Amino acid sequence: MTQVQSGTKLSREQRKTIAGGAIGTLMEYYDYYLYGLAAATVFPAVFFASEDPVVAQLSSFATFAVGFFLRPVGGVVWGIIGDRIGRKVVLLSTVIGMGLATAGIGLIPPEASIGIAAPILLLICRMFQGFFVGGEMGGAATLVVEHSPPNRRGLFGAFLITGAGVANVGSAGLMAALGVGGNSWFMEWGWRLPFILGFVLAIVAVVLRRHLEESDEFKDTQAIQIQTGKKLNPLREVFRHPKNAILGVLIGLPQSIAGYVVLTYAISYMVTNIGIPAQVGFIGTLIVGAFQIFVAPTWGAISDKFGRRKVYIFGCVAFAILVYPTFALYSTGNMWLIWLGMIIGFVIPGVAMQATLSTMLCEMFDPEARMTGVNLGYQLSNTLGGGLAPFICAALVAAAGGAFWPVVIYSAVICAVGAIATATASIRPGSAGTGRLHELSLSTAS
Repeated sequence: MTQVQSGTKLSREQRKTIAGGAIGTLMEYYDYYLYGLAAATVFPAVFFASEDPVVAQLSSFATFAVGFFLRPVGGVVWGIIGDRIGRKVVLLSTVIGMGLATAGIGLIPPEASIGIAAPILLLICRMFQGFFVGGEMGGAATLVVEHSPPNRRGLFGAFLITGAGVANVGSAGLMAALGVGGNSWFMEWGWRLPFILGFVLAIVAVVLRRHLEESDEFKDTQAIQIQTGKKLNPLREVFRHPKNAILGVLIGLPQSIAGYVVLTYAISYMVTNIGIPAQVGFIGTLIVGAFQIFVAPTWGAISDKFGRRKVYIFGCVAFAILVYPTFALYSTGNMWLIWLGMIIGFVIPGVAMQATLSTMLCEMFDPEARMTGVNLGYQLSNTLGGGLAPFICAALVAAAGGAFWPVVIYSAVICAVGAIATATASIRPGSAGTGRLHELSLSTAS
């Protein structure tokens, strides 16, 4: 097999691959952060105005969750295409689909104009958004990790989360800036502009990705399939190792809820329970994103030195511990303490988990089924964890009469599950993994 260079200097192809992967991750997180911010502050009034305020908030978060239900479906479909045909075709398709779905949301008339058709169209666009997002992270992570030097996969895989940080800054920054123009203008038109911008980002992503090259590892795997006459089913190959297939889902749960608990849901909590202007939450999310841009590669480099497993478990434990002080800071109502809480609650533990997860998942699956395995673990964990997190938190706090302690318990339980799963998974740092096709190739040769 052709080996990826292990020097410290990146080739032009590797730089293009990292940039192409990061722009898609930027789009994925831009779309989802933006939708989360709007679901917490805008959609209840625009698309569910006829309902009781609490019901409207829950309905809005329910549409947020529905988008996640299509992500595992998209993950399997795009994963199989990526493992059989190539990662590039998937990465071009997903950014186009994400851009169209996100722009579509910004063009939906309000409920006051078209009635129930408005929330139905919102739901349809959200479902398409989820389907295309389902193939994005697995494809980007697989391509970037396979192009990276073995001893620096954590660092370069973490650059995908740098893209997520840029998305955080962009989505929250636009919402905050547009909100300055006046509440009535923002609620009618201002919030729509960042969604329509999603299509412009898709065009930029296509330009960056059109010259991507498949990795040597993928090309070798394809050559072996032709040589042996064996066309393995990627989904079946993932479940040849059922332990890692299941653990991949459980590992991702803490990472999936982190941002949606202390950022997305928290803004709704502060607006509804404390009376803090949404603008404060938007600016805080922007600050967190700025930190994320630089902190993510640092965590990735640390994982190369000390191991993905240790860094991820640290993130799980730290998040479980820091949720309570984070919400205590929110409850003060002080703008500066709220922003400090966002930094403490997410930048330290959340980014540590995000920066290491995708590379760790890549190292759990063989190349002929890697994209399918990564997609399945990442998207199912995001559906079961992140997709439901704001809705669950809103329901728990409402049941507790406005107290946030149930959110702390909920987060701690999820973190315990993720830490235990990480400790027991089979991870091969820096290893390409031989895979069954290579075993069959050796068998045929002998």
